[in-house]
Amino acid sequence: MPVGGGGSGMGFGSYDESEQERQQSDGDAVDDATVDVHEHDHDGDVEFETEESTADLVSKLDDMKDDDEDDD
Repeated sequence: MPVGGGGSGMGFGSYDESEQERQQSDGDAVDDATVDVHEHDHDGDVEFETEESTADLVSKLDDMKDDDEDDD
């Protein structure tokens, strides 16, 4: 009897086809569960006020970067 050939039982070829169909249907379920990350996009402005100067804020940022490099 040839491998995967006819006969009265389920041949190897039949298994491959049914397995492929099952995987394709499983893949469809995953596609339905994807998240649209742009579903709740909003356009707008953000404003804030601070009493610190730009130089002070940049200095704090540099200090944070230096701290991160020290941790590595």
